[in-house]
Amino acid sequence: MIQIAPSLLAADLLRIGDQVMSCEQAGADILHVDVMDGHFVPPITFGPAFVKGLRAITSMPLDVHLMVTNPDHQVEQFAEAGAHWISVHAEVAPHLHRTLARIKNLGCRAGVVLNPATPLEYAFEAAGDADFILLMSVNPGYGGQSFIPSFLTRCERVRTWLDTNGLSNVQIEVDGGIKIDNARQAVDAGASILVSGSGLFQGDLKANISAMRQVISA
Repeated sequence: MIQIAPSLLAADLLRIGDQVMSCEQAGADILHVDVMDGHFVPPITFGPAFVKGLRAITSMPLDVHLMVTNPDHQVEQFAEAGAHWISVHAEVAPHLHRTLARIKNLGCRAGVVLNPATPLEYAFEAAGDADFILLMSVNPGYGGQSFIPSFLTRCERVRTWLDTNGLSNVQIEVDGGIKIDNARQAVDAGASILVSGSGLFQGDLKANISAMRQVISA
């Protein structure tokens, strides 16, 4: 099953309740929350209070992507706030297996994130302890960036490695520059969770989610 995850970084935050409701009504599967600390990436975005507020208005799974320098200091806060999925960057998690185990012990699905130039071996080494691998298809930090085509080859390599090594249950998530016109390429490369911000929130949200669903189901 291919899952669509609207990224709330691109939402109209003054109308967040309406935007979340529109995502639900349009058949989105997951809500993606980009947490940025102003250090690992330049911007500062959402905290646990935002996730707690979302949990109060929706039952949709909340996918919290920690773009922070020290994720070990924050996983418990976001789990307690209501996150269902928590992913951490391999680049800043020196004890990655321990961090993933901690996320799972908190009752959340655990994910490993790799930036576009991070060697895939980081994913291979940690895949057995992860529920999903998030491959960035842009350099993290800002919404609205252009999709980096080399993601497709990287995704194919990870999917092949997972399937070959008895880890077909581990999903691949893609985040960055995903739009209606390239969503099918990402799926064909092996991604099963599509994060999209401006590709969905620019224009008619419901129509865009429906169009993306049609493209990936064709």
